[in-house]
Amino acid sequence: MSVPETVAGYKYAHIIGGKPAFSDSTTAIINPATGLHLGDAPIANAEQLDETIDSARRAFSEWSSKSYDERAQVLLEIARVVELGVDDYKKLLTAEQGKPHQDALIEIMGSVYWFRETAKLRLEDMIHEDAAERTVVTQHVALGVAAAIVPWNFPILLAAWKIAPALLAGNTVIVKPSPFTPLTTLRIIADVQKVVPPGVLSVLSGDHELGPLMTAHPGIDKIAFTGSSQTGKQIVRSASYNMTRFTLELGGNDPMIVLPEVDPEIMAPHIFWGAFSNNGQFCIAAKRIYIHESVYERVRDALVAYARKVVVGNGAHEGTQVGPVQNKLLFDKLHELFEDTHARGCKFALGGEFPTHSSAHGLFVPIAIVDDPPEDTRIVQEEQFGPIVPLLRWTDEDDVVRRANATQYGLAASVWGNDLRKARRIAGRIEAGNVWVNEIHKFGPTIPGGGHKHSGIGVENGVDGLAHWTNLQTISINKGGIAPI
Repeated sequence: MSVPETVAGYKYAHIIGGKPAFSDSTTAIINPATGLHLGDAPIANAEQLDETIDSARRAFSEWSSKSYDERAQVLLEIARVVELGVDDYKKLLTAEQGKPHQDALIEIMGSVYWFRETAKLRLEDMIHEDAAERTVVTQHVALGVAAAIVPWNFPILLAAWKIAPALLAGNTVIVKPSPFTPLTTLRIIADVQKVVPPGVLSVLSGDHELGPLMTAHPGIDKIAFTGSSQTGKQIVRSASYNMTRFTLELGGNDPMIVLPEVDPEIMAPHIFWGAFSNNGQFCIAAKRIYIHESVYERVRDALVAYARKVVVGNGAHEGTQVGPVQNKLLFDKLHELFEDTHARGCKFALGGEFPTHSSAHGLFVPIAIVDDPPEDTRIVQEEQFGPIVPLLRWTDEDDVVRRANATQYGLAASVWGNDLRKARRIAGRIEAGNVWVNEIHKFGPTIPGGGHKHSGIGVENGVDGLAHWTNLQTISINKGGIAPI
């Protein structure tokens, strides 16, 4: 397959101070479905980081002094520009990330929705005392220059989660996309410069060295990161030297608990897409499926039958429902996980054969379902982040809750059943920041969410998430003037 015409010939650049900037070094971006070269992304150096922070700092004073309504209008203009370019952006996103066109469209239009809905949020002053002699009020003030470090699985939507509230709160933002998927981000942020004041929204593409440079830089006032828990811990250490604020949305090993009274045929699609949306490359994917003993075999068989009908292939091809694994590092990690699962003697209800071909043939991994493996196997204990998931039996409520919570993670979970009272009770016992009952992956710009335990620190989205982009400042005013002592 040829490179999409919307990709070919475009020269990708950082945006520094509202203008394109290039680097001596570049990295080749590869289509994970074909192995073909898409384009070259610049690799920012330390001097360019300094320059970008300086320009963002200069822009901060005027930007933060604008009203909420003025800043909200810029968010709406960003949404308008992105929506106008959605056809080109979705093709580019599919080419670099691998997801099907319809999923790329959903992601980009989701980011448009995020900007528009976030623009409606406001942080109000809190008046604690307002008497004739004294007024005490707490207000929210912008932090300064923010670094938004974005992963490769949802590079546009998760950038919007950070950019929109950060800008609305009065901060200036420097985006660092993943080195695996920088192209669509570079393209969009270049295009929106026509509606954003210079220095307010910048982007730096880089390799594995740029992230640590950003998080350790004294000119960064806030870090917002989505990625692995291991990297999140490194950011905590790095940020501590400058007391830099941070919000971390990290890994998960999310349990899905299926109660006994479900209809297997109805349940099967919910399990499949709960686990395998975005090819399982999803921090809030269902990664451990606990099915009640009384319906286990019927639900398993219905799930396998459904999975066999799902079309895996190049996301640019019509009819594709699941694309490739995004990068070779994950491909190799999954290979190791498949081998370990076989070595432990686990039974596969579906799949299990890992491809032996090179990435030149595309990073495709057949969907795999593991049939009731031991609880201590890696496939149960680790976050898979790919198209393989274990099914596990349960009989006792206390036991399944204990097993669901027996993890260092606490990002999300779901409970499924027609007995809503029981499902709600179990949901309240799960140690996770986001728990769904009879649905999954439901979130929005007005709904706060954050991980428990090793799955994160802080909150994104909603008024609570917006507040995380500010400092509190309490002002006490003695209206009687300076009194003699």
